Amino acid sequence: MGAVKKIVVANRVALYVDAVYNNAELHSGLTLLIATYLFAFQIYCDFSGYSDIAIGAARVMGYDLMKNFNRPYFAKTINEFWSRWHISLSTWFRDYVYIPLGGNRVPRWRVYANLLIVFLVSGLWHGANWTFVVWGALHGSYVVFEVWSKRAREKVARILHIKRSPIWTILATLVTFHLVCFAWIFFQAGSTPHALVLVRNLTQFGLPTDIYAPWQVSNPRLEMAFALGLILLVAIVQVLQYWKPRAPTFVPRPTWVRWFVYLTLALAIMNLGVATETPFIYFQF
Repeated sequence: MGAVKKIVVANRVALYVDAVYNNAELHSGLTLLIATYLFAFQIYCDFSGYSDIAIGAARVMGYDLMKNFNRPYFAKTINEFWSRWHISLSTWFRDYVYIPLGGNRVPRWRVYANLLIVFLVSGLWHGANWTFVVWGALHGSYVVFEVWSKRAREKVARILHIKRSPIWTILATLVTFHLVCFAWIFFQAGSTPHALVLVRNLTQFGLPTDIYAPWQVSNPRLEMAFALGLILLVAIVQVLQYWKPRAPTFVPRPTWVRWFVYLTLALAIMNLGVATETPFIYFQF
């Protein structure tokens, strides 16, 4: 499963993302927006695939590793996102940085400071680069704002009678996803000036652009449709896991079902995967 996420989905999406982000000055508007959305799924499939491979390899040897991802893009707040994304790292920072600093058992201003420190250190953990510091600062600011505005947001939801309604859930999930996507721009950019060029060009929707050109393949429209179809498939599996946690789990199924899934995944890797060498994103950290 991890190999499918990495080789079939993440590597294919990377063809578009790398072509756009590595030539930011040549792209704008819709092209950069698509690349930003695709990078969100690229890094998820790349890193969760990496984690799945580690969990599976450990299980073969008799060890059970902790779950590292839990449908993070379904989170309704940034705080919830971090309880679902890279769980091993976020729990480590909670236990060994946030709580020793006093956690939430200190005055309110100290709670805000502790949250910012944790996310700034998290950014530095990824690398001594200002882009990672900005990425951490953005997430820290998001969480601080959530804590500070919690009562006001709940009051607005009660007044509008949408608290715990599907509308509120969808709106909160979309806002959270887009905040995360914006922060990913700085995470993926090679430098701060590069990130600022991406942000600047992202707002220029008036310029003509060919959203298919970055694929640099013989049939870019088909490649785009294929990539979006793969992302949709991943999303459907995530939804099934949300509504019926055991639905996509094939391990307890009959032998013929399990081997059918194994064969299908193997064929997908061999025939649909992008075979060019593309290291895992988190190998650099």
